[in-house]
Amino acid sequence: MLKNLILEDFIDKLSSKSPAPGGGSAASLSAALASSLTSMVYNLTIGKKSYDLLEEDVKKSIENGLKTENENKLQFLDYIDKDADAFLSLMSAFHLPKSSEEEIKHRQEKITEKTIAALEVPLNLAEKAFGVYDNVLLASKYGNLNAVSDAGVAALMLQAAIEGAILNVKINLSSIKDDKYKKDIMEKCEFILSEGIKKKEEILKEVNKKIE
Repeated sequence: MLKNLILEDFIDKLSSKSPAPGGGSAASLSAALASSLTSMVYNLTIGKKSYDLLEEDVKKSIENGLKTENENKLQFLDYIDKDADAFLSLMSAFHLPKSSEEEIKHRQEKITEKTIAALEVPLNLAEKAFGVYDNVLLASKYGNLNAVSDAGVAALMLQAAIEGAILNVKINLSSIKDDKYKKDIMEKCEFILSEGIKKKEEILKEVNKKIE
């Protein structure tokens, strides 16, 4: 499994002529890094004197956020393989026989099926990554001041993951003929992109206010 490779081996595989892993897997890793950084800020916050002074509901949110991001980082790592597997499965569909009308029809059906699967993996990744923003914002507002820059890096990595995932959605969506399906997916993508940028900027503003 790709997620179990040591970092140097993963980078070597990513830079090779192998078609997978690619941008989708890289986006997944970016999301995992964002969750990990958020968890780190939380871990460096809980138990400190400044943490003890926080309202109980904020403390609870931080504790819940830590639990959530510890789970998210592992799920994002799974997406590294999910994305590669979906792409390779699509490539296999293109190699199906097409010697008869029946085979051509079956091949096209499989290509459409695997294309949808290949775009829904990064779409799900983008949606899940977008959900991490609330925890990053919380970390930027109440996290250990010595680690607040890490919350900023988490926001940058998160938006990179979202935008990278959506590029992978779009490249597969271009092959789909169902106009309504395409429209619905594009609307989801545009919402995640635009709202993600707003959330990233809000976090960076909070971070910069504390480090300048």
